[in-house]
Amino acid sequence: MSGKSFNESVYEIVAQIPAGRVATFGQIARMIGRPKMARFVGYASNNKKSWHLPWHRVVFKDGSLIGEPFYKQQLKALKEEGVKFTKDKRVKLPEFQWQPKSESMPADIRDWPLKF
Repeated sequence: MSGKSFNESVYEIVAQIPAGRVATFGQIARMIGRPKMARFVGYASNNKKSWHLPWHRVVFKDGSLIGEPFYKQQLKALKEEGVKFTKDKRVKLPEFQWQPKSESMPADIRDWPLKF
């Protein structure tokens, strides 16, 4: 995470999710090197400092949406961006999950384990 707080790292990733794509809570946790902290990615969304970020583009690992009271807003916003859903209103993840190119996510050499 290179000196940033957990929440700052999460916000940096969420800000990059393009319109018409989604990321899962677990995907974001893995992207910042904290694969077991998906739940805490969700907690980060409750911070008033992040209200301006596209949180509607973050979904659960099965493509389901956040529950009430934001469910309808999230569904509407994603549909307006062209995201398609299954009959049970889950995002079609194989088609719409964001897959950032590795070169767009620079690695920080300080995070690499040293092997001699």
